[in-house]
Amino acid sequence: MARQKGLMKYVGTIGDVRHFKIKGQQGFFAGMVGGPTAEQVKTAPEFERTRENMNEFGGCARAGKSVRTALSALMSKMADSQVTGRLTSVMKKINLEDGTEARGYRKVEISTQRNYLLGFEFDKKLSLSGVFNAPYDVTHTAGRDSADFTVAPFNPADLISAPSGATHFRLINALAVVADFVYNATTGTYEPDDIVNNELSVIEYSPYIPLNTAFAGSTLTATFPTAPTLGTNVTVIQCIGIEFFQEVNGNYYAFNSGNCLRIEDAF
Repeated sequence: MARQKGLMKYVGTIGDVRHFKIKGQQGFFAGMVGGPTAEQVKTAPEFERTRENMNEFGGCARAGKSVRTALSALMSKMADSQVTGRLTSVMKKINLEDGTEARGYRKVEISTQRNYLLGFEFDKKLSLSGVFNAPYDVTHTAGRDSADFTVAPFNPADLISAPSGATHFRLINALAVVADFVYNATTGTYEPDDIVNNELSVIEYSPYIPLNTAFAGSTLTATFPTAPTLGTNVTVIQCIGIEFFQEVNGNYYAFNSGNCLRIEDAF
C-alpha cells in the first residue's frame, strides 16, 4: 500500500488506484482497486475462513461496544480515537481462548478471561500511572454490587502530573457490567448472555480537590443503584481515573487534556 506525502489531498478512485484516509493516522493513502465481490465473500468455499473471522469479529465488536456504552459518560473526555479498535482487539484475544464452540461461533467469554482487561488504558497515549502516582487501593463486595477506590494522604504537587493551568482535580470510580457474548443461531448474531444486566453502570466522582494543598485521603465508593443479581456469565469492570479543572470565581472549567481512565480490576 502506497502512502501519499505530497500536497494533493483527495479521496476516491483514479483508474485502478483508490485514495483514502485512515482514521487516527496522518496523511492520505493509496491502494489498488480490486478484490473479491461481496457475493463471493458470502458464498464461495474459498472464503469460508474469512466468513468465520468476520462473524467472530462482529461478536467481539459488540462486546467492546458494551463496555463503551456502559461508560459513555466518560468516553468523550477519557478515550482516544482508536479505543473502539483496541477494545475489539482485547475481546478478540478473549474470543480465541474459547475451546468449546466451532470456529466462527466461538464465545466471547469474558468471565473466564478477565485478565485480558486489566490495565486497559482508554487513552493509549496517557496512562494513569504517568499522571497519578498517589498510593491507593481498590476493593469490592462479595456480591459485586459495590467497590471502593481508597486513596491515602498525599501531596498532589509531588504525585500528580497536571496540565498547565489546572487548579483542581477530581477522582473517578466507575463500575460497568459486561456479559459474555454468545452466538445466537436463530438471529445470526452475537448477543449478551445476560441482556438484563449487560451495560449496567455507575460512576462516582470525588469533590473538586485543589492541586496546591495536601490531600487528607478518602474512599470513593461506587454502588449500583439497584441490587442486581450477577451470575457467573457477567463481569464487573472497575475503572479509576482522574480529570482536571481550572477554578475561576467559584466555577470549575473542565480540561480537554490530561484526563485519563484505566480498567483497574475485573471481577
